[in-house]
Amino acid sequence: MYQLDVTLKNGSNLAARDRGGTSDPYVKFKIGGKEVFRSKTIHKNLNPVWDEKVCLFIDSIKEPLYVKVFDYDFGLQDDFMGSAFLDLTTVELNSSKDVALELRDPQHSDHKLGTIHLAVSLSIKDNVCIDSPLSILKSTEQNTIIKKNWKRSSKFQTQSLKLSDLHRRSQVSRGIVSITLIEGQELKAMDANGLSDPYVKFRLGHQKYKSKTLPKTLNPQWREQIDMHIFEEQGGVIEITVWDKDAGKRDDFIGRCHVDLSTLSKEQTHKLKLKLEEGEGWLVLLVTLTASAAIAVSDTVGCLEDQNEREAIFRRYSLMRSLTNLDDVGFVQVKIVRAEGLMAADVTGKSDPFCVVEVNNDRLMTQTVYKNLNPEWNKVFSFNIKDIHSVLEVTVYDEDRDRSADFLGKVAVPLLSIQNGEQKAYVLKNKQLTGPTKGVIYLEVDVIFNAVKACLGSLVPKEQKYIEDEPRLSKQLLLRNFIRMKRCAMVLVNAAYYINSCFDWDSPQRSLAAFLIFLLVVWNFELYMIPLALLLLLAWNYFLIISGKDTRAHDTDCEKKGFMNKLYAIQEVCVSVQNVLDEVASIAERIKNTFNWTVPFLTWLAIIALCLLTAVLYFIPLRYIVLVWGINKFTKKIRNPYMIDNNEILDFLSRVPSDMQVVQFHELKPDARDSPSKRKKNNLG
Repeated sequence: MYQLDVTLKNGSNLAARDRGGTSDPYVKFKIGGKEVFRSKTIHKNLNPVWDEKVCLFIDSIKEPLYVKVFDYDFGLQDDFMGSAFLDLTTVELNSSKDVALELRDPQHSDHKLGTIHLAVSLSIKDNVCIDSPLSILKSTEQNTIIKKNWKRSSKFQTQSLKLSDLHRRSQVSRGIVSITLIEGQELKAMDANGLSDPYVKFRLGHQKYKSKTLPKTLNPQWREQIDMHIFEEQGGVIEITVWDKDAGKRDDFIGRCHVDLSTLSKEQTHKLKLKLEEGEGWLVLLVTLTASAAIAVSDTVGCLEDQNEREAIFRRYSLMRSLTNLDDVGFVQVKIVRAEGLMAADVTGKSDPFCVVEVNNDRLMTQTVYKNLNPEWNKVFSFNIKDIHSVLEVTVYDEDRDRSADFLGKVAVPLLSIQNGEQKAYVLKNKQLTGPTKGVIYLEVDVIFNAVKACLGSLVPKEQKYIEDEPRLSKQLLLRNFIRMKRCAMVLVNAAYYINSCFDWDSPQRSLAAFLIFLLVVWNFELYMIPLALLLLLAWNYFLIISGKDTRAHDTDCEKKGFMNKLYAIQEVCVSVQNVLDEVASIAERIKNTFNWTVPFLTWLAIIALCLLTAVLYFIPLRYIVLVWGINKFTKKIRNPYMIDNNEILDFLSRVPSDMQVVQFHELKPDARDSPSKRKKNNLG
């Protein structure tokens, strides 16, 4: 093992990248393709002086030190100012060496872009053991804090470090800030049409993010979520600017605002409504601060482990306090214990897994366990519950520094199905939660809630989830939804067939029993019988469940079909949807055309029928009318066994033309130029 000490002294004659003939340079160091250091930015200077020192631990000196210089541009892509390599095999051991590196552009190697001056020393370290996850090194201006990645035991005891991971980051990531950009309100109109095409830029240190552009609106709904690392001890300030997109010219500035992270409490989601400065309007955000492993040292014990706090929480949600603070329904504590057998997402056959825990719009994250397919987090999270019907979602990702995280698996657990205090293994599922993926995650969840508040909360609108996947056309989803709809429709169809079989006397005993029940219910009917019938249905289904005759099934046939079967199934779906839409549209148009006097004869017939129905309902109680209708329906097959069953209303509507038929029956007027008399006159002339 080697210890490499590098002092970034200064740069000279650097390239100008800004309009004013200057640059805002900063320097990055990379070893083995990984960024291990980033300097501060020196503004408007082509001969900057950094005087910063960094200490790196490396396995081999065969990997060169890669130096890259960039020009900082707020809100834009930083400009490349040149790069150089330092061959570490040329550095003598146990001695300091001053190095001047000529910066060049790899695509134009003949162009000189200035010089970077370094002081480098290299020494051998046989036994290096880090007692603390943080190593603080002195520099001439300020202390530079180097984050050390370390493996933890189940009790989070700090162990010796794998030195090849020590230079993964050049600063301590003190946490993660999760930002949900919800919407903008009453933004300033920047275009001639009185609207704008707004988008938002976020900046936290050197991290940048740009939202999507929403055209022609002053009240945009973004619903975007981003994560940024916190490197400053106090959290730092997120700079937010809103712009109007203009094609072919400079974008217009709408306004700015900022979020001071030092004023926000950690492990809690904050909803912020920020007024735009130097402009008009508001931005609505959700901001959550999550501590990283660097400062989350001993949070494996939740508040429910403390007997006093546990009793206080139980008192808080006791029945005696059912009518106080109705929005505070309950409390859930989630312990992310460990995972096993995760998918390998990196080329090394390993992953860098971390978990995201969500309950509605509250979103917290665990620390990352590097190069491990069986990570142990032992992280405890607590959430306040507003809706007991919420779902706990735990998603496992693989961290990638230079791009978005890779999905490894997900579980969704309704809060009402949780067994308190039980450590349970959940098989990870795919993004759609329809099938398994590789790996198992172990969770320990406790839910405490007030039953009265939970019941009252079930009668109010659900909390809107701000981050949801945008709907896209999916043939598989279309097929699944059609099967679901078909299954529900078949329940009604089968019920209708069963009732018709009673009318047709296919089974005399059943039809006679149905006839007697009909007479008894109609003659003695009261409104309370409707909820009573629903209660009997619920009781019957409950009896089937406890007796082991549960007929509920989770159909997954659409997931298992082959390609050709899926193709034929999708074709069947399209034809069925086409026919159903045609039938529904035709019935609606026929009803409309009845009242529009499209066919006067049928409209007069409808008027006569409605007059008779009005008189009958006025003079005769509804109970007797239903009795007469039912007796006629039950005895029709007995009186005339060969009678064809029919529905008079549908038979009447089938005679009324739909809009398509009206167009087809419409007569076209002949063209006067094509009439025989016109042609005869022309021939005579």
